[in-house]
Parts: sequence; structure tokens; C-alpha cells
Amino acid sequence: MTTEKTVAVVKGLIMDGVAKANSGHPGGAMSSADYATILFSEFLNFNPDDSKWFNRDRFILSAGHESMLLYSLLHLNGFISMDDIKDFRQLGSLTPGHPEVHLTPGVEATTGPLGQGFAMSVGFATAEAYLGEKLGKDIMDHYTYVLASDGDFQEPISMGAASLAGLWGLGKIIAYYDSNKIQLAGPTCKSDCTDHVKVFEGLCWQVIEVDGHNHEEIRKAIKNAQLETSKPTLIIGHTTMAKGCANLEGSHKTHGEPLKADEIKATKEKLGLAPDSFHVPDDVLTEYRSRFDGMRKKAADWQTVLDAKLKNDAPFVEMWNHVIKPRPELDIAWPTFTPGETMATRQAWGKCLNAVMESLPTLVGGSADLDPSNQTSQFRSTYGDFAVDGYGARNLAVGVREFPMAAIMNGMQLHGGLLPFGATFLTFSDYCRNAIRMSALQELPVLYVFTHDSFWVGEDGPTHQPIEHVSSLRLIPDLIDLRPADAMETAVCLDIAMKQEKMPSCIFLTRQGLPVLDPAEYPAIIDGPRKGGYVLKDCDGTPDLILIAAGSEVSLALETAKLFKRKVRVVSMPSAKLFDDQPESYKNEVLPPEVPARAAAEAGRTGLWYKYVGTGGVVLGLDHFGASAPGKILSDKYGFTPENFARMIREKY
Repeated sequence: MTTEKTVAVVKGLIMDGVAKANSGHPGGAMSSADYATILFSEFLNFNPDDSKWFNRDRFILSAGHESMLLYSLLHLNGFISMDDIKDFRQLGSLTPGHPEVHLTPGVEATTGPLGQGFAMSVGFATAEAYLGEKLGKDIMDHYTYVLASDGDFQEPISMGAASLAGLWGLGKIIAYYDSNKIQLAGPTCKSDCTDHVKVFEGLCWQVIEVDGHNHEEIRKAIKNAQLETSKPTLIIGHTTMAKGCANLEGSHKTHGEPLKADEIKATKEKLGLAPDSFHVPDDVLTEYRSRFDGMRKKAADWQTVLDAKLKNDAPFVEMWNHVIKPRPELDIAWPTFTPGETMATRQAWGKCLNAVMESLPTLVGGSADLDPSNQTSQFRSTYGDFAVDGYGARNLAVGVREFPMAAIMNGMQLHGGLLPFGATFLTFSDYCRNAIRMSALQELPVLYVFTHDSFWVGEDGPTHQPIEHVSSLRLIPDLIDLRPADAMETAVCLDIAMKQEKMPSCIFLTRQGLPVLDPAEYPAIIDGPRKGGYVLKDCDGTPDLILIAAGSEVSLALETAKLFKRKVRVVSMPSAKLFDDQPESYKNEVLPPEVPARAAAEAGRTGLWYKYVGTGGVVLGLDHFGASAPGKILSDKYGFTPENFARMIREKY
């Protein structure tokens, strides 16, 4: 039996799956089939009995629209059934339109938005290199393969991630570019003139060009890529869209449309396939799985080495326990703060990071070229820049690349074994946004640290002053928003974020100093933030007025409360998400329905807060862009003073 027959069978499954669903992308999947089939059947190292085996090679289908190609190969791997293939793109199936990591065995990453799979592969390889250094190559030593399309490389995130991969010398990345020169709207020449050989060689990659349908050239390219250990490798496969089709080879119509029944019939005849739908001959399956016993032995041998190290190597055991420890079980000793001092919450984050970084050796991350501002300078100077200072260094010097940084963090988290974080100014969260969304969609508890969280940025002006960003990020499902009121809340919020199992967190931190609250006066601050919103300062009996605030405006609310002779309750709400997730009984306890007089304050968009104060309630916020001036002057101009907040409340109530 020949590889050509296996490739033909894979193409048959691609055509049948897309046709049955009457939806999908057969053309690119068919043009990539030669490479992917050879990779899976001859090179990819995995455990057929455990799709999550720790030292497996990772394969990321960045061209997520080619999902039927991946599902066909996962079926041959034995990870999904033929019924799953037949349920392609159907509700509740294991074979959604684009691969989803938390649904399908063997899928390593959720790849829909183009470019992000490629960038996540850099995160996978980063994790492999770091853990290989810390655990030893006998425990962590695998390749990261990624298959990308024209669309992936047209998204600039790929170039940013590729530049970092080249700088970091991630020789275990082997990327395949299926250059079929067709995209949905037509030939790529209408929208692209990039010479990818020059570009990637300029980014410090090894580049190999092959005929993407020539099996010997593909095999040789993969072997040569494995031999190059100091650079990542890009294999450019020059292919034909919908290769093998009877009449539609090279047609852009095959990119996003199912093939018609007569075309499928004629194509199967051309490829020497039986006319049956969803047919995998026994000899194909037997040949494809001929490596499985050998791979099972590799996995068993690996386990033997691991068991021996766990018995005899104390430093290894210590690191291994960090690598495998569930996040909710992390025991983190956060620093304490002195009540009455003035401290920006970004400084509190820096103090927290510096206090725990030694006890958390799997904490790896960095700042998008804002180390002093993001308070990551000591982390960087203590542990060095990853790859530049060795693969055991922990700071990721990503430069001004916020979007690649965020996607790389996702890849690190998907790989497993690390606690990734990334920092930048809040106003640049827009650059990260789609990767943040993908963190939530993939159930990845990565930590996004956003400093300079309001108009208090001051003199840098409206381009750097976030107005809508916190509210905008709160719209993303399953994303935890954390805007602490002071240093004490900052430590609690970081503990919340670090102990998440499935949800990512964004922590929003101030540039300006805030008073450190005294737990003796406000005891609820110790654990209250864990419920998102809590009563920070109460009154006797039922309050006449409830003031709600987040972040820097909590201290404003406390000062405002002093201006009333009425009974006032002050509620700190560092996380709207966590508060909304509480039982109704708790929410009514904090915000009693019988108290209609409510006001809220936050230095950002006002819309969210009417959910808590009612449509007729008072909200002090900002629904316009800022200006270039010192923060205190802007605070006075925009009415963020106790006197103005009290005036607004008195006019209403």
C-alpha cells in the first residue's frame, strides 16, 4: 500500500464530511492533505492511548477552517469515531466548524481567527524549551508543528510571533505553510506580494521550499527541519487548491463551499476510491497504525524514566510538583502593606510579583516593553530574558507586540506546566483583545496585567487614557475583571486570578497613588473581593444610601460618604463578573432591593453601573475621551471629587 492511498482516503473523508454538513472548507484541507498525512503517519510522536500524554508532539492547525483535515487524521489516530466525522459542524458534536481544544481529543488549540494558531505555537515551543531546561530533556523534549495558510500570514500577528520565535531560536517549531495561492475572494496575488522566503529568513528562520504534493520532498524537509536545532523552520509547500479534484483543482470556489455530489463522485474515481461515503479501507487503517506499538513503548519508557527521577532526584521532584500542581492548590504568601500609606495599585502588583516569584518557579511572563511602568523590572533583572539569557530565564521580552504576547501566553497555558502572565497599559488591551477572547473561549486561566487604568494617566493624553476599555473587556464571557481599590485588594485579586482553573483574568491597576486601607477598620477587605462585590463600610440598620465603586473610586466613595448625615453603605466592587456569579441572596444582601437610593463611581464608561443603581440612579463616570494634563487637574475638571459626587447624589435623592 502507498501513502498516496492514505492521502486519497483522507481527501475522501474531507469531501464527505463537508458535503454532509453542507458547510465547510474542502479546498485548503485537500491541498494540505499530503503534508499533514505524512506528518501524522510517519513523524508525529504521540501516545495512541492518551491524547494528553505530557511529552507528545503538539500539532496546531492554525488554518482552522481546514478542520476536516485534522478530524480525518484524528479518526485514523483512534481519538474520534466515524460518527463524530459524520456529525461535522452539528450541534453538540466533537467536530465543530473550527477545532476547539476543550471539546475534541487530539485538538491542541482552538483555532478560528487566523494567525493566532501560529502565534500560539510559539507559546507551545516556549513552554517546551523552558520546561526542557528545568525538567531535563529526558522528560520534556518534543516538537511543535503548526500548519498555516495564506490568511494566517496575512494577519500581522504571525509576523510578530515569528520574529520572537526567530530571536529566541526555537528550533523545535516546524511550521508548514500551505501556499496554495488561493483565498476565499480569489487568487492571493490580488491582495499580497510578500516574498515569504526573504521575510522568514530575515526573521532568523530556516526556510525550505517543497512541492507540497511530492511526498519525498515533504519527508526530506521534515527531517531537515528536525536537524536544525538553533532556528525555527518554515516549510513552504507550493500546492494546488483542492488538489485531486476532478474538475475544480485551483478554484477559489472550493475554499468555502462544499463540493457537489457529481464532483465528489468524479474525484473519488480519479483518486481510485470506492464511491461509498465515509469509507476507510482496513488496509489503510492497519498501515497508518503500524507505528502505534512503537509509540506506546516510547510513552512507557518515558514513564519509567519519570518514575525513577521521582524516586531519586529531589530537585526534580520539587520542580515537577510545581509543574503538575492544580492552580486552586497553589499556596502563595502575598506581601502585607502598611495602612495609611499611599501606593499605586501597579506598585502593589510589583511588590506582589517580587514577593512570590521565587516560590513560583513556573511563573513565566513579561511586559510589552513597559517593564518599569508595569513593575516587572525586578522580575526581569532577577531571572533574565528568556532564550537571550538561556532557556531557563523567565522574563519574556516581547517588545512592542501586545497581540503576539497575548496569543503566546495562550499557547504556554495550553501546553501546560506554566503560569503565564503578560503586562501592558490598559489602553493597549485593544491590541490584545481577540487573544483575550480566545483565552476565555479556550478556558485558559492566563493573567493579563493592565496598568495605567484611567484618565489619571494624565499628561500622555487621550491616546493613552483608557475610557471604554474596562467596560469593553467586561463584555467578554467568562473573563474575570479585577479592579482593586488599594494594595490590600490588589493582593487578594491576584490570589483570585492565580487560583483560577478555567477563566482568564484581567487586573486593572492605577498609575496614581491610593490610600492603603486598614483591615482593622475595614475587615471585609481581607476576603470580600473573592465575591466580586462586598460591603466595605456599613452603617447601623438599613442604609438610606448605597455608594458603589471600583478601583481608585472606592476611596472617593469613602470620602463622599463622610459628607452625608444619612446612613450610608459603601460597596467595593472589584469584579462585576464575580459579583454577578454570586447567588441572588448574597447580591440582595449587599444591595438590598428595598434601598433604591444608589450611586456608583468609576473612572470609565457609565453604562455598566446602571445595572446596579437602577436606570434612575446616579453614576459618576466618563463617557468622553480625556485630555493631556496632570491627573489631579483632570480629576477636578471631570468632577471626581467627593464634593461633586455628593452634589450629584443630593440633587437626585
